[in-house]
Amino acid sequence: MKKKCIAIVGPTASGKTPVSIELAKKLDTEIISADSRQVYKHIPIASAIPSSEERQGIKHYFLEELELDEKFNAGEFGRKGREIIDTIFAEGKTPVIVGGSGLYIQSLIDGFFEEEIKDEEIRKKLFDDLEKYGKEYLYNKLLEIDIESAQKITPNFYRRIIRALEVYYVSGKKISDLHKEKPEINFETVQIGIHLDRNILYEQINKRVDDMISKGLLKEVEWLKENGYHYSTHNSLNTVGIKEVFKYFEGEYTYYNMIEMIKQNTRRYAKRQLSWFRRDKRINWINIENKIDTAEILKLIN
Repeated sequence: MKKKCIAIVGPTASGKTPVSIELAKKLDTEIISADSRQVYKHIPIASAIPSSEERQGIKHYFLEELELDEKFNAGEFGRKGREIIDTIFAEGKTPVIVGGSGLYIQSLIDGFFEEEIKDEEIRKKLFDDLEKYGKEYLYNKLLEIDIESAQKITPNFYRRIIRALEVYYVSGKKISDLHKEKPEINFETVQIGIHLDRNILYEQINKRVDDMISKGLLKEVEWLKENGYHYSTHNSLNTVGIKEVFKYFEGEYTYYNMIEMIKQNTRRYAKRQLSWFRRDKRINWINIENKIDTAEILKLIN
């Protein structure tokens, strides 16, 4: 019988963190954060990293480990995360995974096929590069990273080139390699989805944004600006909350518009997260509007 992990998934601001903390305390275990932005340093407010008080002494992996200019992707997260899972299993414990980055969770618990690797923002940037620099520019990029794939197409097939580049930038794997292999997963994962009524979720999103502003989000982004960081040049910053504050500093938004756009774009992000997770029929959805019932969750892994 394969060993089991628990994964707490769901949209942003749904309450995944307190659920994962309570579970980890009950199980005397450690937490793997599956969040594509919390892995970076210098943006704790924008990425809603749980404070040391909130963590209650529970060891977390993939929180504030990388500098903003370091490249990281779902494929690398999956490989490193499975090594950590093996270490936690070796200690006789049940790993708890928590996060809202669906592709990261999928990479960790399933591995993934090429057709499942998608990132709308990266794809948009590649099409922008196509318009600015042309097909040959993108083709040469592909030659640098995946000559096997490049040799099978010509620059005229720009959509296939963009697709191969997207796969590489998201997963860290060549599309030619992904067609040949998928990692062996030596554990099972019980997935718990956090469900909230939409109105309550939106209220919590709005409150979180207000809290981020009061905690110093603008000062956090001002530090980024003063130190030469920008969301257009650092993919680690291409995220809701940071982009809107930069646009406020650059005169594109008023202060009021900035806050409203952060809330609106966060709600849209939550919708995309829910769409992703609802496709996975293995997820056990629970409602935590009244209280965190860890006993209900623990029954699912016995």
